[in-house]
Amino acid sequence: MQSVGIYEAKSRFSALIELVEQGEEVRITRHGKEVVRLLPVRRRPVITDEQIARELGQIDALHASIRPVADAASPDNLRRKGRSAA
Repeated sequence: MQSVGIYEAKSRFSALIELVEQGEEVRITRHGKEVVRLLPVRRRPVITDEQIARELGQIDALHASIRPVADAASPDNLRRKGRSAA
């Protein structure tokens, strides 16, 4: 990541665009505060297809390991039991 002031960015605009095309992030500042961030249009994905497939497999395994709630502990039965105790 590179940070440059507005005047320098104006003077080196073409060079900064080349940096962005190569994947670099460029921040343009005014009086030390960031006002513009130049990012490449195409970025590598944060997560790969293989990672997504692995995570989905783990979610499926978790779902398979969860047992259904017994009838006695169903929300309707618990609600009825709570009302009858009152």
